[in-house]
This record gives sequence, structure tokens and C-alpha cells, in this order.
Amino acid sequence: MDNYDIAIIGSGPAGLTAAIYAGRALVKTLVLAGRISGGQLMLTSDVENFPGFSNGIQGPDLMQEMRKQAERFGAEIIDEDVDSVDFEHRPFKLVADGKVHTAKAVIVATGSSAKWLGLPSEEKLRGRGVSSCATCDGYFFRERRVVVVGGGDTALEEALFLTKYATQVAIVHRRDTLRASKIMQSRAMKNQKIKFIWNSVVEEITGEGKVEGVRLRNVKTDEVSMLPCDGVFIAIGYQPNTNAFGGQIELDERGYVVSRSGSQTSVEGVFVAGDLHDYKYRQAATAAGEGCRAAMDALGYLDEQKEVTASAKE
Repeated sequence: MDNYDIAIIGSGPAGLTAAIYAGRALVKTLVLAGRISGGQLMLTSDVENFPGFSNGIQGPDLMQEMRKQAERFGAEIIDEDVDSVDFEHRPFKLVADGKVHTAKAVIVATGSSAKWLGLPSEEKLRGRGVSSCATCDGYFFRERRVVVVGGGDTALEEALFLTKYATQVAIVHRRDTLRASKIMQSRAMKNQKIKFIWNSVVEEITGEGKVEGVRLRNVKTDEVSMLPCDGVFIAIGYQPNTNAFGGQIELDERGYVVSRSGSQTSVEGVFVAGDLHDYKYRQAATAAGEGCRAAMDALGYLDEQKEVTASAKE
């Protein structure tokens, strides 16, 4: 059993930023990165909106640099998934690949995962015209035609944002009514760049090396049609990665971790950062900022515990 001052679960921008700050504070730090480390940016090609890179940087390259920086300051990084946690007893216990690790404080930063259609062509062209983040990738589709899949607020927000760049945005929805709020529906329907394709699903995303179009099927008539486009944005929702934390910390009705003052969760000494509780912004820059805050909160908590222990001894 290995004992740490701070254990960080997750290795996206939030987790690795927290590791950098914890490592620089000279506390014994563990990062349980997951078997697929790096978070959502590992699925992103060009990143042009993260500060400090005037010419942009590839998503995987950015995460590799952040990992090296965390390791430089002494953080131990293990590429294993967390199977279970025990936040009821102190020190906290984390089980990964059958091995138990303990920590005085924990930062959970496992993020959220975009829900995908599950098409082989979607996976093949991910990062080559297929995206789940208009804010991240919309700039690359200037004067292009794009498709947004979905019918909720997220889909309409993505579509409206994309009208800043694209010449046309087609929203493909499997029903003939939207789930989005009335105000979002009104905004989208008034926008002349947006058109709706009702009662339809995407059966295939076509293209060799890049997106060239989508094959659609009308769910009522079974009619199949082709729609040329340059990009496809999947906006059918996100799923917070909280499987290991069920029953251990408070989650909201969507399954996201509830934060209280700062980054504190419902369990004293357990902190949260990034998309695991932020379902609004979902940006690398905001996640990094939250990782910084969570680390500073965790370090403050450790200092408070030292003071309590010293006072008790007196």
C-alpha cells in the first residue's frame, strides 16, 4: 500500500494542472491517469485556444507536455483506471488494478465523455472533420458547410456558435420536434444559416481522410439521402465519468459532482476539478484553472490538518 499526501484521479488538463501545483508544493503526489490518459484533448487535432501557443498545438502534444511538466515536479503518474474508492475512512483509499493507494486528500478530475453515434466512420474521421466541440473546432470550418446532430440545448448552442464561421449549418434530428428550450429553438429557427432535417438519423459519415458528407435515413419513410458537408458535430450529450464515485460523494441529477465552497465536494478533503462538475464551459483553459484551484484548496486543507494535529498534541 502506497501512501500519498494528494492523489489525483484523472489526467486531462484539470488533473495534470493540479499535479503540477501539488508537485511544486513538495507534497507527495500521485496521479492515477487511467489506461487511456490525457482526457478529451487526446481526440483533438489542432488546439488554437489554449494560451501560450501562438501557432497552436496538437491536442496529444499539449497533454504530453503537461504530463512531463507534472513529472518534472515529482508527481508520480500511473496509467491505471480507478476501480473503486473509499471516501468514508481516512486516509482515503483508492483501488486501481487491484492495488490499494491511500491519500490524505483527493482531487477527482475524471472529466466527462461525449456521447457518440457509435458509427465506424465516425471513429475513423474523428479529428478529421468529426468533432463534439464547436467552441474548440468551429474556427476550422470558416466558409464551410457543417452538420450538427442532436435536438437539445447543446445541439442548438453548437449550431448557433457555428454560424459565426460556417456558410450553412444543418441540424439533423431523429424527431420532428426539438427537446431544446423554447428560447433556444426561437434563436435557431430565426437564424438564416440554420436549416433543420427532421425525422432523420446519420447512418454513415463519408470521406477519405476528411469528412465529405453524411448518409441520412428518414426514420418514417426509410428514404436514404446524401448530404454533402465538410464537418459533423455530434451534440447528443455528455456523460460524466463518475462510475467509481457512486455513493461516495454527492452527485446532481445529471450525474455530475456537486461542488461547494471552491472545489470542495460533499466529503471534506475530497475536491473536484474540470468537466466532472462543469457541464457548461468544457474548455481546456477552464479545466486547467479549476485544476489549479483544486490543488490550492487541497494544499490548504492539508495545512489545516497539520495545525489541528499540532494543536491536539499540545
